[in-house]
Amino acid sequence: MTVTTEPDTSGPDLFAGRSGIGDRIFHGAALAAGASIMVALAAVFVFLAVRGSSGFSAAKDLYQPYDSFLPYAAGLLFGTALVAVLALVIATPFAIGVALFLSHYAPRRLSAPIAYLIDLLAAVPSVVFGLWGLRALAPATLPIETWLNDHLGWVPFFSGDVSATGRTVFLAAIVLAIMVLPITTAICREVFRQTPRLHEEAALALGATRWEMIRYAVLPHSRSGIIAGTMLGLGRALGETMAVLLVLNAQGPKVTFKVLTSDNPATIASNIAQNFQGENVDLQVVLLATGLVLFLFTFLVNFSARWIVARAERKFA
Repeated sequence: MTVTTEPDTSGPDLFAGRSGIGDRIFHGAALAAGASIMVALAAVFVFLAVRGSSGFSAAKDLYQPYDSFLPYAAGLLFGTALVAVLALVIATPFAIGVALFLSHYAPRRLSAPIAYLIDLLAAVPSVVFGLWGLRALAPATLPIETWLNDHLGWVPFFSGDVSATGRTVFLAAIVLAIMVLPITTAICREVFRQTPRLHEEAALALGATRWEMIRYAVLPHSRSGIIAGTMLGLGRALGETMAVLLVLNAQGPKVTFKVLTSDNPATIASNIAQNFQGENVDLQVVLLATGLVLFLFTFLVNFSARWIVARAERKFA
């Protein structure tokens, strides 16, 4: 006769206390990490608002070529948005194409090294991109700018006298496009790989080509991720300083759509970096006020991106 005994489970759980303590520690650490980000953002906003508030009504000569803060900030904000949007127009198609190649076309032994190299571009300092754009890319793009002016000069963007140095909005947009390419590509690549395998196989089983499978199964599923990657790239482009300062021959705050001339609008970040080291304290206050404008504009762009992503997810669901 065989007697079996059940293990005694009525005793105290030796791991219950430690598990509860670990959960509480992890919850507190996660809460502190999230709160620290909010505190840092609030601290930056308060600093810019307090230190830059008097910049909204400074002396008129500080707003040259304007006589008040509103048109002065609007001109800088226009230059910031123009360069960033042009960079996105250049970078986004390349980022989506590279991400699709790495996720659905390239063999694994090739896609992994290429993805690694693209991710390494994000580690290159912006000043290196600026020096490269100034010394190497500017002379190389000058024939392209001349061709665009000769053949498409009737378009307002390509009209006017081409800059002899090549330091134009067009060059700044190309440099920024290369800088935002890694982050946009990485996010698009990951969301493309998250497409359910059954959806892809079902499309191929119904006779779809690989492009039709990508068009009807991958891209709709990844729409919100593409928008998120694009907006993150836009945030990087809006705040870029040194690269734009080096490659753009800025002429101060102004509104002009010509991207090939020497009469270029300055961006907020490059204008702050160029003028903040001066001894004029009043000018520094004005620059802080423009920094507050850039902070709020970037926050609004990211908030709008989150709303678009959430709306697209609800619609797709």
